[in-house]
Amino acid sequence: MSAAVGRWTGLALGALLLTGCTMWIDHFVFFPDRRVGRAPAGVEERWLVAEDGVRLHAWHVPPRDAGPVLLWSHGNAGNIDSRRSLLAALAARGLGVLAYDYRGYGRSEGAPSERGVYLDAAAAFDDLVARGTDPATIVCFGESLGGAVSIEVATRRRCGAVIAVSAFTRLADVGRRHYGPLGSLAGDRFDSRSRLPRVATPVLVAHGDQDEIVPFELGERLFAAAAPPKHFFRIAGAGHNDALGRPALLDAITRFAREAVPRRHPGSS
Repeated sequence: MSAAVGRWTGLALGALLLTGCTMWIDHFVFFPDRRVGRAPAGVEERWLVAEDGVRLHAWHVPPRDAGPVLLWSHGNAGNIDSRRSLLAALAARGLGVLAYDYRGYGRSEGAPSERGVYLDAAAAFDDLVARGTDPATIVCFGESLGGAVSIEVATRRRCGAVIAVSAFTRLADVGRRHYGPLGSLAGDRFDSRSRLPRVATPVLVAHGDQDEIVPFELGERLFAAAAPPKHFFRIAGAGHNDALGRPALLDAITRFAREAVPRRHPGSS
């Protein structure tokens, strides 16, 4: 989720009241940007295909020394291009990264929906495995809305670990914090709180204690729902949109990923 939450939540709930049709909420949840520049130096451009045939665009950086690979699901606004500096920061720490754009974002085909972004994450995971990445070294890593996407795919694919940054329990919980009872109209969309207990891998939940979009308390509640082993990282002084720019968080992500996913040597099983 981004600073656009006020716009998309308000418009979505208003549309629901006027039409009584929950399908309209997708039009106000996602804020894709179609502009994508050339891949940064040292980054491989990839194309993936989702289960329903939608073609997706991605950038890939291999890990250093056969280490962890972050399967990165971004937030509800922008695209992978708007996060190129973060990709570089993670790669500089030796982590592998596959950053993909949901359908309707960047160069990816189609239009986004809750079901669609789940299919996109599964396609990205499967593409990594098909190209030789050990599933045990894949860390499903998501920011904000992408945290919900990462948690969902981890219930269907056995990965090495899950990292959720600035994530929420359910979309409705965020809506209620900003719009009271009207937030309940979002129903059970992006219900990470009910899914996270089914994730059978180490989990890191990180949240800014000054998050003005997704309250810190929701991050704590999401963490409480996770089964052990699990870790919580409080991003001191961080809001919603500047959390991932904190070097302390990136260092914590790197430490957690390396501890949760031991280095695999060629030929090891």
